[in-house]
Amino acid sequence: MDVPRSTTSATEEQLDLGASRLSRVLIGVCRVAVALMWIQNVAWKHPPDFGNDTDPPRDLYKWTLNGVEHEVLGVWAWLTEHVILPNFLVFAWAAYLVEACLGAFLLVGLATRLWALIGLAQTTAITLSVLYAPHEWFWAYILIYVAHLALLATAAGRAHGVDGVLRPVWRQRGGKLSRLLLRLS
Repeated sequence: MDVPRSTTSATEEQLDLGASRLSRVLIGVCRVAVALMWIQNVAWKHPPDFGNDTDPPRDLYKWTLNGVEHEVLGVWAWLTEHVILPNFLVFAWAAYLVEACLGAFLLVGLATRLWALIGLAQTTAITLSVLYAPHEWFWAYILIYVAHLALLATAAGRAHGVDGVLRPVWRQRGGKLSRLLLRLS
């Protein structure tokens, strides 16, 4: 007896890579783990001064100084010394809010592709500030990049996240905002 050949193309099979229950659970676990990393990263930043008013400097201010004291990239060191440090509280609050939002949005799985891109950008800023600081392990930053690339590639919010619940609604509505949300998810 002949076994019928599958009519699915290689492209369709590639789209189904995350279709198994186990794959979807693992993608969801990866998304939640990255979210918890960002939430934990916010926990050691102490507003309102973020370590700027202590001697010696501590917390975020100390780590920002590393971008100058342990230069990774000349342009970044110059930007840190001449723009970020003189306006430290503005940048500190921005980093605090971005990382809190990264944690929150990735945790619930909403606009996950957008937040994965923002996570890549924030990881770049952190890497350029601390990569050459004493006792830093460069593989940590590579792994953070890879984790965000995985979230981006798999649209991880579709696996047990709000994106997966709301995408059918956004698709049905079809307006500009819905099309945007479909792309961000």
